[in-house]
Amino acid sequence: MSGQLLDTTVLIDLSRGNTETLIALAIAAVAITLAYPIAYFLAFRAGRRASLYLILLLVPFWTSYLLRVMAWKFILGSAGVINSFLLYTGLISEPLGALLYNRYAVVITLIYVWIPFAALPILAALHRIDLALFEAAADLGARPFWRFWRVTFPLSLPGVLAGFFMVFIPTVGEYVTPLLVGGSRGSMYGNIIQDFFTKAANWPLGSALAMVMLVGTLILVVIAARVIDLQRLIA
Repeated sequence: MSGQLLDTTVLIDLSRGNTETLIALAIAAVAITLAYPIAYFLAFRAGRRASLYLILLLVPFWTSYLLRVMAWKFILGSAGVINSFLLYTGLISEPLGALLYNRYAVVITLIYVWIPFAALPILAALHRIDLALFEAAADLGARPFWRFWRVTFPLSLPGVLAGFFMVFIPTVGEYVTPLLVGGSRGSMYGNIIQDFFTKAANWPLGSALAMVMLVGTLILVVIAARVIDLQRLIA
């Protein structure tokens, strides 16, 4: 009886699968939106300090992924930086519990984690743009905004798409981050599959869902490989 109840509970979570997909799409879109200005700055505005800024961008890679997620758990916690600042300024009288163990905490943490990954393919695409194209556009009377919209952005689209898929594909099956900062209200597909194996003890259904996710991921990889010429992007 208890096993059936657990199966029902997990199936209810599974019925919200579209929500997990939309969350992954939102995370990928926001990460790309925030990463693009960083990549643009490194490619065209950083000058001689571009290498230094790139190293600073890659510094989080030197730290364990788990530690970076745990850092956000402490930042968003009841005794974290945000609550401590709000209490110090008198904006709140007691710590806010809504900052942690929900989908918003998962989204914020994953966006932070994936921004450097999203910036790298965009930066590679921007470096491939011939600067003479900007001079030609300026000679033809194009203002800075139109030079960006008509020249820079279209030529950087392969990097944008590569970064988007690089963020979206692993985010759909994310497990660790929702477990640490999302709680029961911030679970993703990976957590649902894990619940079938542990809480519900329904290994056949858990295996089936894992295969569905694997096939879906492979389809996305194939689509990304067809849309993006990775060899041309990296060369």
